[in-house]
Amino acid sequence: MIEAGKPIFVQIAEQIENDIIDGVIEEESPVPSTNEFAAFHRINPATAGKGVNRLVEDGILYKRRGIGMFVATGARERLVGVRTEQFRAKFVGPLLSEAATLGITPEQVASMINEYNVTDRKASTS
Repeated sequence: MIEAGKPIFVQIAEQIENDIIDGVIEEESPVPSTNEFAAFHRINPATAGKGVNRLVEDGILYKRRGIGMFVATGARERLVGVRTEQFRAKFVGPLLSEAATLGITPEQVASMINEYNVTDRKASTS
């Protein structure tokens, strides 16, 4: 799970975010403790704590004193919103910019995407 080139605490935070988005960890459910993350990934508990605390600061998790960390109500919706905007900035903007450079209209791009989806679906069912 741990990959080179990205801080471990960021990877821990992203793992939790992904689990929330995928429904593996539901809202108001507990998340593993920093010690559990540390033992599983064989890292320092402070590093795991930094990732978890990042999500607390973002309002994705909250602390119940003496009990642990829990997923906040509305966390999935917020995460999907943030990821959607990141997707838009990272992929859609550059895609449309390159399309404009090539003289391809947004409508033509949409048509290409729809054609790709149909082709992709046919290939996966064969």
